Amino acid sequence: MEASRYLECLAVDYGDLRDAVATVEPTATVPSCPGWTMADLGVHVAQVYLHKAAIIRTGQEPEPWPPPGLAAQPLLPLLGRAYGELRAQFRARQPGDSVPTWFGPDQTVAFWIRRMAQETAIHRVDAELAACLPVTPVPADLAADGVDEVLRRMLEYTAQEWPEDFAELAGGHPADADGHTAIVIAAGQQAWTICPSPGRLVVEDGGRDDARLRVQGPPGAVLRWLWGRSGDGASGVELSGDPAWADYLRRLLTEVTQ
Repeated sequence: MEASRYLECLAVDYGDLRDAVATVEPTATVPSCPGWTMADLGVHVAQVYLHKAAIIRTGQEPEPWPPPGLAAQPLLPLLGRAYGELRAQFRARQPGDSVPTWFGPDQTVAFWIRRMAQETAIHRVDAELAACLPVTPVPADLAADGVDEVLRRMLEYTAQEWPEDFAELAGGHPADADGHTAIVIAAGQQAWTICPSPGRLVVEDGGRDDARLRVQGPPGAVLRWLWGRSGDGASGVELSGDPAWADYLRRLLTEVTQ
């Protein structure tokens, strides 16, 4: 996806998120984020926006973080200010400009444009659920891109970059006598294969016929499933294979998306 498309999606999802926040009391619970209220969700999103804006503006991680008193500010004005600062930084720079990120291969503003578009899409879903509003579908192109981000950057990259944190988890898949450990994720016309092992976790393009587990459905439904924003029986998502492998995949995803 082009940066302009991410920014378009970011603007729409932020508007829907803000509108959902405005419809209910700050104390409303967020069913997809146990223990959170709408106020917690809104402050979290604002903190994320302000944090990324500071990184782009200064070229370094802001310390200390978060700023004192942020959570005590009126929620909707805080969200508006945070979003405004983030968009101002995106406007002031080109997508290819250098900026620190947690993803080694991509140290550019483009990384944060993509990440903020995906972050906002998921939390917009959270806000709509908390407000008991119909959940707006994630556009197919953004959703498929989000599936790729979860699998490639959050799962594969973090497992390889910090292997000591993932060695036991990645190797803790159900007993497998014949050595096959593939998990296939299919979102629309695209598919990825997760290949976990005690020493390494790899994500390959395309699917396999011998997978222990297959998760498939429309891109938006699969994206929500990967982020734990819907149950295994959610409309549009089909799981086939060993339930133990589904539990194993959920443990992996919880580790990298929490």
